[in-house]
Amino acid sequence: MHTASPAARRRTALHLALLLPLIASALAFQPTRALAHGTVVDPPTRNYGCATRWTGPDAPGMQEQDFMCYLAWHQSPDAMWNWNALYANNLGENIESAVPDGQICSAGRAEGGRYAPMDNPGPWKTTRVGGSFPVTVQDVARHGADYLKIYITEQGFDPTSSVIGWDDLDLVKQTGRYGSQFEYKTDVTTSGYRGRHVLVTIWKASHMDQKYFLCSDIDFG
Repeated sequence: MHTASPAARRRTALHLALLLPLIASALAFQPTRALAHGTVVDPPTRNYGCATRWTGPDAPGMQEQDFMCYLAWHQSPDAMWNWNALYANNLGENIESAVPDGQICSAGRAEGGRYAPMDNPGPWKTTRVGGSFPVTVQDVARHGADYLKIYITEQGFDPTSSVIGWDDLDLVKQTGRYGSQFEYKTDVTTSGYRGRHVLVTIWKASHMDQKYFLCSDIDFG
C-alpha cells in the first residue's frame, strides 16, 4: 500500500487550509430560497431579475451591462439571495400610512434594511409589455393570497430619477383570493401608458397579516 510522504501530507494539509475558507465563504454566499416565501416572477421584480441574471456581485460584465443590479448587489447582496422574502408583517390595511413614500419597493424596510437598494431610482432592466399582460406570482411557501393589488406608476413619472411615492401610483387591478398553490396568474389590462414604468404588486398572504411589496420595471412598447 502506498503511503504519502511527510512532504506530500504537508502539501495536502496546506491545500485544505487554503480551500476551506473559500468553500465556507461560497456556502455562506448561496441563496436561501428554500426558507423564503415568494415573489412576482413575470414581469420579474428588481431583485429576482438580478438574482436570475447574475451569479453574484462580482460577476464579470455586470457593471457595464446592468448597472442597477451591480449597485444593488454591492449595497446588499442578501436582498438578491433572499428575493422571495420582501415583506412586512402586521401593517393592517392602511398600508399607505404604514409604508413611507420612497420605501414602497423595500416594504418600508429601507432604513438599515437589506432591501434598501430596491428603492433606488435608475435605469433598471425592463420587461417589454403591451396594453394587456399577465402578472405571475410564485408562492414558494404556498401561503395563499387574500388578494393581489397591482399598481402602475402614472404616466409622466420618471423612475430613473425619482423614488416612488403613493401619489405616483395608479391602482389598475385588485384580485380576489387564491388558495394555497405554487403559482397565481392574473391578467392586467391598461390604456394610456407609454414608455418606462414600475409595476408594484402588493400580495397579501393568507396565513397571517404578511404583505409583499414587489416592484417590477416594465416598458410599454
